[in-house]
Amino acid sequence: MLLLTLVLLFAFIRPMTELERVLARGELVVVTRIGTTTYQPNSEGSDGLEYDLATAFADSLGVRLRLLTPERFDEILPMVANGRADMAAAGITVTRARLGEVRFGPAYHQVTAQVVHRNGEVAPESLSELQQHPVAVIAGSSHVEILRTLRQRYPNLHWEEVTDITPAELLRQVWAGDRTLAVADSIELTSLRRFYPELRAAMDLSEPHFLAWAFPRHKDQTLIRAAEHFFETYAADGRLAQLLERHYGHMEVLDYPGILTFMSRVRERLPRYEPLFREAAEQFDMDWRLLAAISYQESHWNPNAVSRTGVRGLMMLTLATAGQLGVQDRTDPRESVFGGAEYFTNLHERLPAGIEEPDRTWMALAAYNVGMGHLHDARRITRSQGKDPDRWIDVMEHLPLLSQPSWYRNTRYGYARGWEPVQYVQNIRGFYDILTWFTTPEQGREQISPLEPVPMPQPPDPLEILPLGL
Repeated sequence: MLLLTLVLLFAFIRPMTELERVLARGELVVVTRIGTTTYQPNSEGSDGLEYDLATAFADSLGVRLRLLTPERFDEILPMVANGRADMAAAGITVTRARLGEVRFGPAYHQVTAQVVHRNGEVAPESLSELQQHPVAVIAGSSHVEILRTLRQRYPNLHWEEVTDITPAELLRQVWAGDRTLAVADSIELTSLRRFYPELRAAMDLSEPHFLAWAFPRHKDQTLIRAAEHFFETYAADGRLAQLLERHYGHMEVLDYPGILTFMSRVRERLPRYEPLFREAAEQFDMDWRLLAAISYQESHWNPNAVSRTGVRGLMMLTLATAGQLGVQDRTDPRESVFGGAEYFTNLHERLPAGIEEPDRTWMALAAYNVGMGHLHDARRITRSQGKDPDRWIDVMEHLPLLSQPSWYRNTRYGYARGWEPVQYVQNIRGFYDILTWFTTPEQGREQISPLEPVPMPQPPDPLEILPLGL
C-alpha cells in the first residue's frame, strides 16, 4: 500500500515510468499465444512455460497477470510496439529484424528452426533439395525471416505463410498428410512428437536462436530492468532450471516404438481398467491418469504381469507391500489398483513437508520404484553436494550414484539401481502427458486411436483471457 501511495505521489511530480504504470494499475498485461510450449488454458488450470514464467514475474511485482491471445502470431509484436500490451511472452526468438521493432529481455532458452516431415514421406536433407518442395511456415514467425535470408543463396526456395493456426495445428497437418513439410522450432516438434510420433525433423534450418520476452522499443527500460532482475534471481536460485526440466526434461525419454505401443494399449486395454483407475483415484484424491500411467509403466496394464523379482499385477506390488495393504490377490485388478493407489498416496504423504509440487509427486513415484529408504539416501547425497534435496531436478542427478560403491557404502540402505527410478519417473511423466492430451475435459471422453490423435483442445473462456478490443 505504501509503495502504491508513493507511486501515485511521484506521478504528480514527473511522468510515470513503465514499471510504475504496471504497479499503479495493479496488473501486467502480457500478449502470448496458445500452444504446447507457451500457454494452454483448460478447465483444470492453465499450463505452459511462458504462462508459468509470466505468472512468476507478475507475482514478483506484486500485480495480477492479464493475458491477451491474438488470433494470429504476426499480431503479437505489433501489440507490444503500439502499447496494447506491456510485453510479449510467446516463445519469441531474438532476430536482427525484430530488434528494430521491439527490445528483448534476457534470453532464457534456445531453439533451432527445423524442417518437419512425416516419417516415410518427403525428407529433404539439404537446402538444395528443399528447393524442390513447398514448405509451410507461420506468418510473422522468425522462420519467414530465416527463409528470406536463405533464399539469397538458394533462389528457388518457396514457401507458404499460413495464418490463423497454431504451430501445433500446422504440425498436425503435416502428420495428417495435408501438408508435406513445415518449419517449426525444435521444442515445438519435441513436445508434439509425443502425440504425433510419426513427425520427424528432416534437417535443421538454422543455428540455435535465443528465446526472450519482447518489450516496447520506444519506451523507458524500467520494466525490462525488472525482468532482468527477475530472471537473474530466478536462475540463481535454480527455479528457472527446475521449470525448464518440468516442461521439457522428460519429453525425449519415450521413443517412437514406445509411444506407438502405448497408444495401442490405450485403445485396446485402457477401457477395461479405466473405471477402476477413476474410482480408486477418487477415493485416494489423485489424478486417475497419473494412476493409469503408473500402472502402464509397471505392467502395461496386464493384470497377470510378473517381474523377475516376483512383483506382480497391474500395479506390480511386492508380496510384503500387498500384505501391508491387505491385498490378498495381487492379480485381481481391483485389489491391485486400489492397493497401488493407497501405496502411492502413503508415499506421497510421508515425504517431508518442504517438498512442493510437482517435485513431491515425482519423488513419490521414485519411492514407489526404488523404495523410500533409497530415495532418502539419494536426498542426503544431494544435500552433501550442495544441491537441493527437495527438488527433483537435483535428486534425479544423484540417484544413479546409489549404484557406485564409493557412494552406496556410506548410505543407510546401501546399493540400489539408482538410474532406474529416474527412467521410471520420466517415463510416467511422458505417459501422463499423453493421457492428459487425449482426455482433456473440453474434449469429453474421446474414442482414442493411435492412428487418430485428437487435435488440440479448444481453449475455454476463463476470465484472464480478455477480448483484444477491451
